[in-house]
Amino acid sequence: MSITTSVEVLQQLIADLRGCMTSLVAACGDRPGTRRVVNDAEWILNGIRRLEIDIEELEAHRGLAPPATLRERIQIPDTQYDIDFWRDVDHEGIGGLRS
Repeated sequence: MSITTSVEVLQQLIADLRGCMTSLVAACGDRPGTRRVVNDAEWILNGIRRLEIDIEELEAHRGLAPPATLRERIQIPDTQYDIDFWRDVDHEGIGGLRS
């Protein structure tokens, strides 16, 4: 299922949720409990709207990064570096190396 299709399904679910919320408010009245649930539904809807803004970017980057198990691992040797590698290098916060 594409991201766009998933978002469309979410939009339909939110529309259904809003219909249920309208029925709940009509049946129970405008009370703190019903307002909390309505606010939660609106919060979810706002999250979906923000997701819609980013769909192009999500679709563009979908599947570009290889899974962690397929990434190339780089072996770092445990051997000491040649002393010439560190020649003319300053220790940060300590001062220069002395020959």
